[in-house]
Amino acid sequence: MKNQDLKSGNLYIIATPIGNYNDISKRALIILNKVDYILAEDTRKTGILLKYFKIKKKLYSYYEYNEKKNSTFFLKKIKKGHNIALVSDSGTPLISDPGYRIIKLCRQKDINIIPIPGPCAAILALIISGLPTNRFCYEGFLSHKKNKRIQRLNELKLENRTLIIYESTHRLLKCLHDIKKIFGKERYIVLIKELTKKWENIYGNNVSNLIKWIKLDLNRLKGELVLVISGYNNSELNNYKISPKIIKTFLLLKKELSTKKAIQITSDIFSIKKNLLYKFYIKKKY
Repeated sequence: MKNQDLKSGNLYIIATPIGNYNDISKRALIILNKVDYILAEDTRKTGILLKYFKIKKKLYSYYEYNEKKNSTFFLKKIKKGHNIALVSDSGTPLISDPGYRIIKLCRQKDINIIPIPGPCAAILALIISGLPTNRFCYEGFLSHKKNKRIQRLNELKLENRTLIIYESTHRLLKCLHDIKKIFGKERYIVLIKELTKKWENIYGNNVSNLIKWIKLDLNRLKGELVLVISGYNNSELNNYKISPKIIKTFLLLKKELSTKKAIQITSDIFSIKKNLLYKFYIKKKY
């Protein structure tokens, strides 16, 4: 790419390695060498990457707590003709990382946004998990607050797509115990850690055995962690019992409302999937 090939006033979204520096693309290196500024969530970590590739560019901090303020500032820079690159700590920006606000602003102002593809831990974990890849649900990090985490897991309990969750070292076991309680002890999970690094490891088992495996060696908690969880098995629907309280509420509502409306309201009250209620309605012919 020649100097004149890099037009002015662009925002580049650049994926960077998640561990192995050899995974960076040639195109990413060309762009990083040519932009005016680089926005990074962690300037220290990105600084190490740039130093490794002998790239000398002005780095600006761009993270959750200054994103709103800095988005407007850098938008003005782009409108003046500067080229800016956005990177995350590692992997693809915006996937559980900052960047949404500046992208939204650029879209609104019709500013050119150019993605430079590369590694993404969620996708890499999915494709090596051995679980279905045709339909999946990315959840990122669950809440560090127990009540909110449990609430979200309850909402995902009957999700039949493969689930992808990021988790931290100090919360992994807590999260797995919550999954065991809500999803059941037989739910199959693949734990993938330290992708592309020397200590890369993948282990799959039901959640009960996964917890036991981790406790045998707590070093297995360390590193960058991704959980890939099998979706809810639709064949289990016949064995899933809807509580008498839910059924009673549904029947009372159905006396005054259409079946569709009764299912909708019951679903909202008890946070139960509408299609599950509908299947029971058909099966029982209430």
